[in-house]
Order: sequence, then structure tokens, then C-alpha cells
Amino acid sequence: MVWIAREHAGRLARYAVAFEPGDPARTGRMAFWDPEGGDPPTLPGAVPAEAGLVTARGRHPVPVLWLSVADALPVLALARREYGGDGVHRAAAFWGAATALALHLAARERLLPGVSDGGHDAWRAGPLDPADMLRLRELSAAAPPEALAVPAPGTALPPPADRVLRAFVEVVRAFVDAVADTLPRTAAAEAATGRAAFAATAPQHVPQLRSWAEEIAVGVDCGVRVSLSVRLAEGADGAPVGEVVPLVSDLADPTVELTATDLFDGAPHALGPVAQADTVRAVRRAATVWEPLARLLPVPRRLDLTDEEFGQLLGGAAARLRAHGVDVRWPDEARRRLTARAAVGADRTPPADMRSFLGGDGTVDLRWQLCLDGESLTEAETEAVAAAGRPVVRVRGEWTFVGPELARKARNRVLPSLTAVETLAVALTGYAEIDGEQVAVTDGPWLRALRTLLADSTGEEHVEQPAALAATLRAYQSRGLAWLARMTSLGLGGCLADDMGLGKTVQLIALHLLRQEHAGSRGPTLVVCPASLLGNWEREIRRFAPGTAVRRFHGAGRGVEGVADGFVLTTYGTMRLDAERLGGHRWGMVVADEAQHVKNASSATARALRLIPAHARIALTGTPVENGLSELWALLDWTTPGLLGTQGRFRRRWIAPIEAERSAAGAGQGPGATAERLADLVRPFVLRRRKSDPGVAPELPPKTETDHPVPLTAEQTALYEEQVRATMAEIRSTEGIARSGLVLKLLTGLKQICNHPAQFLKEEEPKLAGRSGKLALLDELLDTILAEDGAALVFTQYVAMARLLERHLRDRGITAQLLHGGTPLPRREEMVRRFQDGEVPVFLLSLKAAGTGLNLTRADHVVHYDRWWNPAVEAQATDRAHRIGQTRPVQVHRMIAEGTVEDRIAALMETKRELADAVVGSGEQALGRLGNDELANLVTLRSAG
Repeated sequence: MVWIAREHAGRLARYAVAFEPGDPARTGRMAFWDPEGGDPPTLPGAVPAEAGLVTARGRHPVPVLWLSVADALPVLALARREYGGDGVHRAAAFWGAATALALHLAARERLLPGVSDGGHDAWRAGPLDPADMLRLRELSAAAPPEALAVPAPGTALPPPADRVLRAFVEVVRAFVDAVADTLPRTAAAEAATGRAAFAATAPQHVPQLRSWAEEIAVGVDCGVRVSLSVRLAEGADGAPVGEVVPLVSDLADPTVELTATDLFDGAPHALGPVAQADTVRAVRRAATVWEPLARLLPVPRRLDLTDEEFGQLLGGAAARLRAHGVDVRWPDEARRRLTARAAVGADRTPPADMRSFLGGDGTVDLRWQLCLDGESLTEAETEAVAAAGRPVVRVRGEWTFVGPELARKARNRVLPSLTAVETLAVALTGYAEIDGEQVAVTDGPWLRALRTLLADSTGEEHVEQPAALAATLRAYQSRGLAWLARMTSLGLGGCLADDMGLGKTVQLIALHLLRQEHAGSRGPTLVVCPASLLGNWEREIRRFAPGTAVRRFHGAGRGVEGVADGFVLTTYGTMRLDAERLGGHRWGMVVADEAQHVKNASSATARALRLIPAHARIALTGTPVENGLSELWALLDWTTPGLLGTQGRFRRRWIAPIEAERSAAGAGQGPGATAERLADLVRPFVLRRRKSDPGVAPELPPKTETDHPVPLTAEQTALYEEQVRATMAEIRSTEGIARSGLVLKLLTGLKQICNHPAQFLKEEEPKLAGRSGKLALLDELLDTILAEDGAALVFTQYVAMARLLERHLRDRGITAQLLHGGTPLPRREEMVRRFQDGEVPVFLLSLKAAGTGLNLTRADHVVHYDRWWNPAVEAQATDRAHRIGQTRPVQVHRMIAEGTVEDRIAALMETKRELADAVVGSGEQALGRLGNDELANLVTLRSAG
């Protein structure tokens, strides 16, 4: 075996190529030669053969470089991909196309074991269908003259060119077989055939296996092909009965076909003398797939079917036979298709006002409905089919086939009823889950009425803003209010997923005031939010709804006794502790702000939230999905329970198929059909607006994002390389949970080194200047920002790094303040005020503690000192400055250490915005599943150039 690097493959692809068949096929050789008569190419590990070849247009042997088919495949594959590129020879490209055909057949598992003419083990491509044969002939006809070279032993004259051309189809087929004989030489080949010879690379002399191989090929890739014609005959009672008549055709010429009776009764035919024996073998093979065919032996002619056997054939037997190369042909009667579809609400008409259905505990029936050629059968006709109990039934004057599954559905038409929310899901997707399968549902009055009702819930209808609201809503906020009002009036919750800074709070306050104007929806609103947002909610309520009661259920002495109106504000932590107490109170509405905090449905916080009943439930979040679609399920299962089914059903019905479609399509191909159906289902329940959407926030100033590549210092480079070397050595010798911990340790250490050596080394009193490329860049940025009277937010995920930055800026005489997860709530609010008032120009923030809820529009620059590796989280942090109220353009600076793991992750993050614009990976933990080589490739330091 000659190892061929890409540069050698590219050089060889510039030469003409010819093929010399071998026995067995894998011993065939590829000849690389210069059509201009020059010397053949050279290759380390390979030498030119003494014998040459002659071309179809030449008379003298030319020297060549011989390579085995296995060695030549990389060259031919490259030539196929780069045909038309610089220097790729057309003969090489031609054999590259033949390689592609051979690989395509192998990928379709069109491989058969056999014994060559010389008695050796040999895989070959087969069976070939008519499309494959057509492709083979077209490819052969397109061969360039240089590819028609033939071996010329010694000084013998070349054969005439016309003979070469006539034989070339056979040469191309021999090459395809050579590739097929090369590929499966693994242990799996022995498992598939039960013969060790077919896994060996060296030729094995196995003439004793010839009859075994011929038995496998008969009816599949040589001799004859047997198909089964199903026909109807008149039974004793006048009702039709089924019979199977075997048909025999020539594999070489499918137009030659006759019945098995004609073949065995001596009628003249062109199938050859061994056709009878081949037919018997083919029928015997088919009988191993469907046992009743054994009654055709020893002389196949005709098989009378019982009703049960006819039902089996209509059920799954025909499909199994077809999968094994035995086609089943149905009579004309089968063209009339009797099918079953699910129908909703066939027992009664929908109510005039569907709100009563959605708001109540009623159900609607689901049942099977039989259809003939797409037209629904009457109840009487369906009863007749169910009562017949036979595989052939007369429907509307003609005989029609009824398979066992269809007969079961006709007998048991009533299915479990649907709840209101389940019916809603069916209306939006057109599918119902029955016995674990997705079944298309017939459209009807119930589904149309529900879709019409939801079509009015798009937020396009106008709703007068409540008189008590001390604000003028923007146009998109008015549409949001209308959507919220409609959804809650229908008894359906929803998720308002506007971008951060678009005013979700004021829209929710307006909804509360609007609901107080109607007796049926009055009641207090409970808002559950992070502790950092309690003050913001209280200020916004007092500002936009003056006179409305607002209380905090937080801290000592908290209580809800006597609360009948207004707002009650609590934190997720307090709600988790007092869920039972809060659940015992009557709430008109419960709101989960920054609802991504309950994206894990199994968490104690999410479970506690489900214990609090309310007439309406609204989730507020700028990132409905951060790390996976299961988070979307968690939100909507709280706002609208039952819409997406159980978590297990959602995973089987949606997540697994979507992931499979994305994997099959490849990155960047957009959502598949399943993802689009899920979007149809959730669209009415999630209102998503972005700042960049037309007409949403035209007054919002622009945002410019810049990635700043930063070189490592010499100290950082040495630390980085040593961390990779030492930790990768440990990772390669460790497995399981311990390995995952080491991967996390490696990535964390590398990120800290990229930030500053002092952070990684945990130095007590470090010298900071001159040791970090990022710190040097931050100094440059802040000098410019402050000189222009600007203000900056500086985010880092590490509190330790933030403290180093705070000390460094203090030493430089720059006023800065630091907010992190341990900052008390009153102190947080004071820090926000000081920054907004311009008292402090630089705000250092821990990303996790300050990435949501803060209004920091004084800043016109946002610096991400290190990356969170989650685009949604970073966008939330940036939106602390780029939100309604911002009047200046916002500059976003992302620092990325050149040539490091940060550099590679930055590129990967750009691919995580495809599905629902928010489905992203799970950061460092996901990287723990990488193989050792993949991980090493990710973290190895590369030259910045």
C-alpha cells in the first residue's frame, strides 16, 4: 500500500490514467502516463513497471506508473472533485467519475460476494438497476481517448481501436467491480458472508464456494428475475379469491418475460436452457421471506391464496418481498385505493364561539375515517367494509382490496378523545399522534374554526391601550398588547420573546391594566423575576401605572393575605421556598420574567412555578431557546400545558427528527420539514420581535460589532502550550467522568491564560501591565472611549478577572465599579444609578450576574473581555446598553486571543444561530464529548499568521 499525500494526489491527477483489469477484481491496476510521451510520474514507495501500455490513438508502448486500485482511489476522488481545475487531466477526471459511481453503489449496499473466473474470492457491484446500467453506458460513451489505453505486453502490436471501443463498457464495469472488491475488506465482511475469504486483502483460491455464490446471485444479479402477479379469480360463492402467478424475466433484457407455466410447460422462449433451474432457486429464496410461496415448489406455476394469506400480502409481505428483489404486481382493482385518515369532531359541529371550548374542560372525538380514492365513505359503507372480514370487498360497485391494518381501523374507528389544547395542536400541524405514530388528519369544521380563532391572535388586530397607562405605546408594543390580550382571553398562555430593551415590561403592565377593565379577568398579577429586577419592576409599575398597588413578596415578614389587586413581586428563590403559600392565593395572572431561569423543567424552581395556578400565564424572555429545544418545551408546557405533549413525547416527536434532519442536511442548510411544522405549531404562542425587524424600533441607534484579534505575550504562549501538553497527556489516559473533568479544567485554564497569566496563576499581588495582550488592548480602547466622553461596560465571566481589572484601572487613575453575583440588591441599584448619572465611566460586570435585567443606556461601548461561548447570552449582555432609551450608536468589542481555542470557538459560534435563531450548543460541557484528536486540534496553539 502506497500512502499518497494530497500534494502527490494533486500531481498525479495531471497525468492520463488507464485501467488494467485483474483476477480477482481488486488486483486490477491503474496506469498513470504522459500522453506527450514523457517520463511517467514518480512516487515514494512506488516504481514504474517494465511493461507499458499503448493508446487507442497510438502505436508505441509508453512508460507508466502502476498503482493498485486502493492506492489510486485518493487520486481519482480528488480529480473528480477538482475537474476543470488547474492541471487535472480529463482521463483522470473520467476515472474519478467512475469512482464516484462505484462509491455510490457501495453506499447503497449494492455489493455481492462471488467467485472470479480464476476461482478467487471477489466482491462485485450488484444488483444494478436500469438507472445504474444507463449511467454506466453513458459514462463509458463519454470516455476521452487517453482513458482507452490498453496493456501491451512486450512488443505485441496494439489491438484495433474499434475493438477497444466496443470492449470499453466491460472495462468500466470491471473497474467498478474492482472498487467494490477493494472497499469491504474488513472484519464486517466475514460477519456478513460467514466466509473469512471475503475479508482478506490477498486473493484467496475458493472454487468450492462458486455454487454458494451463484445461489446468492440467482434472481438478484444474474440469470432470471422472478416477480409475482396477483390476480383475482371467481370463487365458489361468486366472490373473488386471490391467486399468485410467478412471472420470469431475463435480467439482461427485462423485455423478455413469460409466466412460470409457459416456462415449465415447454413453450418457446428466449430465456436460455438454465432458466428453469434459476427460477426454482429464485422461488426457493423468496419462500424464505414469505413462507406460502413454498407451495409453488418443486415446479412453480400458480398459487391459490387463502383470505389470511391475501391479507398478509396486502399487509407487510409484499414490502418484504420487494426489499429482497421480488416485485409484487397488483391487478387493476388495486388502483382504487381504500385508505384511512383520522378525523376530528365528526360526532358534532363546533360551537359558535370556540372560546367556550378552549376555556372549558370539554373534549372532541377523534376517529378513523375510510376514504376511497380520497373521498370519504359513509357510515353505512364503512360498516359494510368492517363487517365483510375479507381482503377483497365490494365498495361502490367495484372490488377493492382491504389490508389487515385497514380492516382493523374500520372495525375500531373510535380513538381516544382530544382535549382542547391537543385539538389546537392538531389544527396547527395537521397531524395527530396515534399509537406513537404521526398520522395526517382530515381537515374539518373543528380544525378550521380553531385556526381561524388563532389567526386573529397574531397581534395585528387593534386594542385600545388602557386609560390608566401613563405611557404611549409604540406601534409594535400595541400589537404585542393585542396579542397578549387575545391569548389570555382565550385561556391560553404565551411567551413574549421580544429582544432585550424593546419594552416587554411596559407591555405586560398594559396587559394587567387592560384586564382590570373587565370583570371576568380582574385580579392581582404575580411577577416572578431575578432578585436584581425587583427594583426595576417596582419603578416601572409606579412610572407607567401610577396608583396601582405594588408589593414585594421578599425578605422577612412577607405575605399575600388580603391582596386582591395590583402587582406582587417576588424572586425565583423566594417563590421556590414559598410555592405552596403562593399557590394557595387566587391570581389573575402569573408572569415569569427572564423565563430562561426555568428552562430546565426538572429543576426545583420550574417545578415550584407549576404549583401556582392562575387564569393566565405569561413568560417574558429575550431568549426562548438558549441551548436546545427542550427549553422551548419547558416554557410552553408552563404557559400552555399539553400543547407540546409530555417531555418524552416532545423529544421523540420533534427533537430527535429535527436533529436527524439537520445532521443529514449538513450545517447551514436551514430547517427541515419537521422544524417547519414545529414552527407552525408554536408560532401562535411565541411572539418574537427583534430590534432589527422593520418598523420595530426605527429610533434605536445602530449597533456595530467588532472582533478584535489579540496576540498572546511570550509568557501567555509558554503557559498555553504547557497547559495543552500536560493536560492532553492526562486526558488521553483517562475515561468517563474523570476525563470530562479534565477537559473542563483544560478549557478553563486556557481561557484564563488568554485573559491574563495572573488569573491563571492565582497570584496575590501581581504585576499586571505588559503581560496580557487583552489587557493592553483594553487600555487602548478605554483611553479612546474616555477621551471622547464615552462610557463602557466591560463583561467577563470570571469575578477574579474582574477584580484584577478593577485594581489595574484604579492604578491607572480610571474610575470604575464592579458588579457581581455577590453584590447586595440595594448596592446594585445604587451602582446602576451612579453609572447612569455619569459618575462612573467604566462598569465592570460579571456576565452571569449582570447579563439580564439591567438598564445601562449611558454606555455607548460594550467590551466582552472573554467569551461565554453562547451567542444568546452575549447578546443579552450587550442589550444592557443597546435598548430603548439609548440615543447614541453602540460599539461592541469582542476580544479573541489569536490562534487559540478562543479563535476556533468564535468561528463555531457563528454556526449556532440556525434553528429558531436561538438553538445553540452547551459551551464547554459539549466539548467534553470530543475525541482526543478533535480536542487536541481545537486547543493546539496556531501561528497567528
